Amino acid sequence: MNNRLMVDRDKIQFDLIKLGGGERLLRLTEPQSGLSLEKKLAPADAVVRQKEHLLRVFEAALARAEALAA
Repeated sequence: MNNRLMVDRDKIQFDLIKLGGGERLLRLTEPQSGLSLEKKLAPADAVVRQKEHLLRVFEAALARAEALAA
């Protein structure tokens, strides 16, 4: 049986969560694996830039999980 994790970038879920005090948290979740990554956003930086950076980190972590599962 092949337990290989195949990640579909289009299925990664993004949640922007407002914390008390006005801070924001960005959470990325891959539903098939259940892997999740979250980071508090820097208010001075553009959200889009931070989202793309976190997505690259998240995809690298998913790729590593795939390699380990192989």
